[in-house]
Amino acid sequence: MTETNNKDLDKENSKRNDSSVSTRSLPSSLVDKSKTIENVLILQGGGSLGAFGCGVFKALAKRNIKIDIVAGTSIGAVNAAIIAGTKDGDSPERSLEQFWLELSNSFVDLNNTAPFYYLSIPGLAEQLSPSSYSYYPYSFFFGRKKEGENHKAISANQRIKMKQLSSFYSSAIFGNDKMFKPRWRPEYATSDPEYFTPQKWTYLYDHSPLARTLDKYIDYDKLNPNGKPNARLIITATNVLTAEALVFDSSKQQITSKHILAASGYPSYNFPWVEVEKGVYGWDGSLLSNTPLREAIDASPVNDKQIFLVENYPKKIEVLPGNLPEVHHRARDIIFSDKTEHNVTMSKVITRYLQYIEELYQIVEKQTDHKKLDKEQLRRIRQKYKKYKEERGAEIKKIFHISRDEPFPHIFENADFSPETIKNSIEEGETKTNQEIERT
Repeated sequence: MTETNNKDLDKENSKRNDSSVSTRSLPSSLVDKSKTIENVLILQGGGSLGAFGCGVFKALAKRNIKIDIVAGTSIGAVNAAIIAGTKDGDSPERSLEQFWLELSNSFVDLNNTAPFYYLSIPGLAEQLSPSSYSYYPYSFFFGRKKEGENHKAISANQRIKMKQLSSFYSSAIFGNDKMFKPRWRPEYATSDPEYFTPQKWTYLYDHSPLARTLDKYIDYDKLNPNGKPNARLIITATNVLTAEALVFDSSKQQITSKHILAASGYPSYNFPWVEVEKGVYGWDGSLLSNTPLREAIDASPVNDKQIFLVENYPKKIEVLPGNLPEVHHRARDIIFSDKTEHNVTMSKVITRYLQYIEELYQIVEKQTDHKKLDKEQLRRIRQKYKKYKEERGAEIKKIFHISRDEPFPHIFENADFSPETIKNSIEEGETKTNQEIERT
């Protein structure tokens, strides 16, 4: 973390405490004084797209919206763990932003590294391709001219996509010293027993550097049933051997860095599985679901919820894909997009059923002659009612869908840890959160 970044964050933090900021809190129409309504923040995975979630939480913090439960998977689990267990107890949003700026400071800029320097030369992309932008190898990667698009818009599109491609190569070749390192680096020659037998490798990148970075930001003593986290932490992973969900809940167990690494070990990014306990090996939770809303509801099934759902992968697009990279990009977005509509619907259905059961129970208690009922039967009715009442009944009162925009979609966008992109993503997350709340 540079001195400049620290000063910028100090200024930002002082603004947050200014009385003028407090007027931007949650609208009064959305404030419920009931103690049973919980604010839940759901954070999707998405590599470098996780900086968007940082901006979302930053906006919520500025509005003095207290998060009761934070749930995440993949990079969302990383964000969630910092929010819940930050060492900066007064400003978890500050810690989260510092974390992302530190990651971006470790980015290797290939535009200043031969032989990739040509990617930054203004106008070179246009000179290398015909004016029609139909040359197949070029348009295959950077898209084709769509009807109605002007030259300036196409150039901006291509420049951004070339930058994203360059950032992807940076991550693939050099990794990020604060997050993951390529296994083929010479430094692993003496510590990796399989270094000289790559045919046995099951992963290419070591993401244990992430754990060392998180040690600076997370107080793990907070993340256990006896701790005092900023919010209840729920992170999800996938059992490699059984394909079942692994749910780690700070109110039920001690959460450590290995749980976070397991939740973020995505195999298609060539990250390893992590043994979270003897014989239990965890991979990235997004393999099963990239939106751990169901897990948050299951963890707290009684209290009503107000959900802030961060969508790193937009569900809707306006134009069909035009080439194979765009097809793969769209398929990737669909795989990782939010699919919790059924969970929300079922939550409402269960609530209605419980209300119906309660009405029937009240009739039994108040209108029925208990002397005419079998005592054992009445006991069972009371027992079942109490069980249903205590174990279920959470209603989702409101969901704020806070979604990233993709003006220039690209398959490599989630591997761009460049400082400019990370800062822009944080800013976008903050802006989109304010817009979504103010629309209500």
